[in-house]
Amino acid sequence: MSRLALHPERHLVSRIGWLRAAVLGANDGLVSTASLIIGVAAADATRSGILIAGVAGLVAGAMSMAAGEYVSVSSQSDTEKADLARETAELAGDHEAEVAELAGIYAARGVDPDLSRQVAIQLMEKDALGAHARDELGISEITTARPVQAALTSALTFALGALPPLLLVIVAPLSGLIIWVGVTALAALMGLGALGALAGGANLGRSVLRVAFWGVIAMAATAGIGRLFGTVV
Repeated sequence: MSRLALHPERHLVSRIGWLRAAVLGANDGLVSTASLIIGVAAADATRSGILIAGVAGLVAGAMSMAAGEYVSVSSQSDTEKADLARETAELAGDHEAEVAELAGIYAARGVDPDLSRQVAIQLMEKDALGAHARDELGISEITTARPVQAALTSALTFALGALPPLLLVIVAPLSGLIIWVGVTALAALMGLGALGALAGGANLGRSVLRVAFWGVIAMAATAGIGRLFGTVV
């Protein structure tokens, strides 16, 4: 049995497509909904008014996240398709020049020039476009844009992130709702930061502090605005 069979490798970068959208969606759902609820509650609104605002924020936010992710990732996908179409035309027009170009890429990375040409020829015999996509354009199976996946992941995780503060509006005492939502949201944000760090192999402490800091800033800002306008009105 070969060493590779005994030592399978699992790289975290393979998760980057859905992980980025999932963490972003859940974080946004939690922060925006909790901040909205705190802001409305600070204006001395009724429980039903706070709940309506929170549900509206969940629906609008999930749809916005889905649309934003779909549009942005679709733009990336369109660019990739255009580059691949251009590369296909170049391969059909001057195959030898494309061999030399690919060999030059390998040589620039430190491979012997003669060996670089042999590698380029062999790779292009099997899959010329795939070889140029990976090594010239930087497009691979891992990094390929997937608009629908990104949109659905963002919308779903946004809604999941928005649920805890919404449930608190129903069960928590109205007099202490701001504290309940704020503390719960902060704890959940720290958990999301830790989960994202563990899934992506990032620094745990830095990830937790980063999401907690910006979450506190957002909730404090909306609480201040709600208190100010609630007093004025």
